[in-house]
Amino acid sequence: MIKTNKISGLMLMLATSTLLTACGSTLDRMAQVGQPPQMTQITNPQLENDYQPISMPMPAPQMVAKQPNSLWQSDSKTFFKDQRATQVGDILTVLVDIEDEADMKNKTQRSRSGEEDVGLDNFLGYETALDQVLPGAVDNTNLVGFDSNTATKGDGKTEREESIKLRLAAVVTQLLPNGNMVIQGNQEVRVNFEKRVLNIAGIIRPQDISIDNSVTYDQIAEARIVYGGEGQITDLQQPRYGQQVYDILMPF
Repeated sequence: MIKTNKISGLMLMLATSTLLTACGSTLDRMAQVGQPPQMTQITNPQLENDYQPISMPMPAPQMVAKQPNSLWQSDSKTFFKDQRATQVGDILTVLVDIEDEADMKNKTQRSRSGEEDVGLDNFLGYETALDQVLPGAVDNTNLVGFDSNTATKGDGKTEREESIKLRLAAVVTQLLPNGNMVIQGNQEVRVNFEKRVLNIAGIIRPQDISIDNSVTYDQIAEARIVYGGEGQITDLQQPRYGQQVYDILMPF
């Protein structure tokens, strides 16, 4: 009885918290009826509550050999200064061009059969008494038989196709001890009552920055790329809160 009361109390607390969360979100949405989605204010990433400096194992610092033969670098755009991002606060362009396609098919089929016959010709003379115990005639040479058949069949298929092509300006937020740079970029575009949000973050090497001060997404380590939306169209594509809670709680 005590255990049942504890489970009932836990379910009541879960339902209450879910209802309060849904009510709070519903009130916020009701307050924005007829209003376009609000744009996020530009802030310092280091002042965010969830901001954490990147800390990774780094090799020992190495002295870079100087090349006094020439002051000019062949991949520089200007004679006196390299225009690529090198310091915290510098801006560079991230090129996202994802064309992923996967098509996998698996098929497995297996079958096996077996048959065993066991005879008992002599067993201290008792084999002759089996006719009195068993209803039918007994053949001692084929007294016990085993048959087994197994079959297994499995089919699997996976299809996936993704295509994303974007350009995004990111800011260098941190310099790591080995010279690598942490970047972060956010972009919001509002069209009528729909807002598109693009976020990107990760770690890049200075030597991967091209001459036009850009870097491709596949050169970003620990890349985090988020592309989504917010507004009336996105809201219609999401199931209702009750449906989401129902899908979580129902075991079938």
